[in-house]
Amino acid sequence: MRYYDWFGDGTLVVAAIGLACCVVETDAATSGRPEVASIPKGARVLLAVAGTVTDAVAPAVARIVAAHPGASVVSFGACASAGGPYWDSPVVTKGVDQLVAVDHYLPGCPPSPEALAALIDAEYAHG
Repeated sequence: MRYYDWFGDGTLVVAAIGLACCVVETDAATSGRPEVASIPKGARVLLAVAGTVTDAVAPAVARIVAAHPGASVVSFGACASAGGPYWDSPVVTKGVDQLVAVDHYLPGCPPSPEALAALIDAEYAHG
């Protein structure tokens, strides 16, 4: 997983749990942001779950979130939020909120990179 210093000052690190095509949009949102090898001490963490959560990957998603105590979780897109067009598949988890607490939902198929940036800037900006 890659971590990005959103504001460039070590206060907020953003990472995507990329499971399907929505990760292209989260990658676009983080493009140009400094990548960091590890989370700076005291930094807030935002994890964007992007894509279809299948029952096979659900335990890994839960482990990743658990490994980042206190992280904010964004359900990015229709698939992460409710299964998207695959909602009726027996192997698709019906939303990442079935596994972990979700702080924000960004609807769309896919949501735009600008939507993620606007959410982060509005909710996590300094001061």
